[in-house]
Amino acid sequence: MTLTIESDEVDRLAEALAARTRVGKMEAVKLALENELRRLDAAQSVRQRIRPIQDRIMARPPTGLEADKAFYDWLSDES
Repeated sequence: MTLTIESDEVDRLAEALAARTRVGKMEAVKLALENELRRLDAAQSVRQRIRPIQDRIMARPPTGLEADKAFYDWLSDES
């Protein structure tokens, strides 16, 4: 099966990646696609791990207290 690149910009990017990685243009496109899929999978994994923490935080009732500058100064032990 063939892949036709009909965009001058995409072709230029593929050539630049191929030159930097010292592989052919098709291998460079494959590498870029694999890396992007891996990045998206990792981002999804982080969201899945964080979700229970977010749910616990959102389940807490509001205190009604106002977090003003004095409160933040107290937290950081500043006067």
